[in-house]
Amino acid sequence: MTLLLHHALGRSVTVRAGEVPLFTYVYAPSTDRIESPKPYLHPIHTLAGDLVSLFRPHDHVWHKGIAWSLPHVGEHNFWGGPTYVHGQFYVQLDNNGSAVHREMTALSADGGRADAAHRLDWISQAGQKVIEEQRALTATVLDDVSWALIFDTAMTNVSGDTLDFGSPTTKGRENAGYGGLFWRGPRSFTGGVAQSPHGVGSDDLRGTRADWFAYRGRHDESGRSSTIVMIDDADNPQHPPQWFTRSEEFACLCPAPFFSEELSLEHGRTLRFRYAVVVATGDHGVGGTISLAEQGRSVLAATVPASPSGGVVA
Repeated sequence: MTLLLHHALGRSVTVRAGEVPLFTYVYAPSTDRIESPKPYLHPIHTLAGDLVSLFRPHDHVWHKGIAWSLPHVGEHNFWGGPTYVHGQFYVQLDNNGSAVHREMTALSADGGRADAAHRLDWISQAGQKVIEEQRALTATVLDDVSWALIFDTAMTNVSGDTLDFGSPTTKGRENAGYGGLFWRGPRSFTGGVAQSPHGVGSDDLRGTRADWFAYRGRHDESGRSSTIVMIDDADNPQHPPQWFTRSEEFACLCPAPFFSEELSLEHGRTLRFRYAVVVATGDHGVGGTISLAEQGRSVLAATVPASPSGGVVA
């Protein structure tokens, strides 16, 4: 299936499979400072056209489809909203940073593959450059029911000091270790099925370690089902990660490399993370979901980013 690419200059890139828009990547959003502006993917659709992402839900307006979101980077909040402060719960501080697009370095569509890559600066609320990032996204069609997104990021510390990457759990809140590549699902997915290589469940799986996690949910109106699978690259720091997942309150998945342990990055050093996200039409059951994860792992291993990141250390 041929992929087509549309570039809204200075704003976003949309990838289509025929008449179906698979996703829009908004690389230069008009987001309020308090929500920690950053690029995001929304809307995201299956090949059947079903929407599998949510944008600015009223309970957490900083949740935006799929986004690379980090709540504790040193003293900075690149997640959005208030910051967890132990003993005070969540406090609105003057620390909401931004991930700012600087330059598009690759943009192409060739047959069943589409690529986009760009450079970003992570800027503190006070205007200090904290991180320089190189990011690449690759979309490929896997078969008649599924497609995959490869997300590749390399972040270099340019703050002048060591940065500690953490989560609310590393700051003292139990089992709230979110941070990283975060997916927020549609409202109708609430109460859906979370699955890891170790079995199925819901919120009880939060905090467990695994190579991959999946979420199987149903859509309003049509009653159809869709499946999201996120796969952590074996070379990622802290692999296999602990996962932040919800089902009972709302649907989300997040391979969280800093869930319960901070990671320190010295000035001038670089962190690289790679993930595959498989978006599939239908509920494939336990065995079929395992097969989707295997497909995602294979395409992750085979994909070379359009804009390789050099000088990367984990």
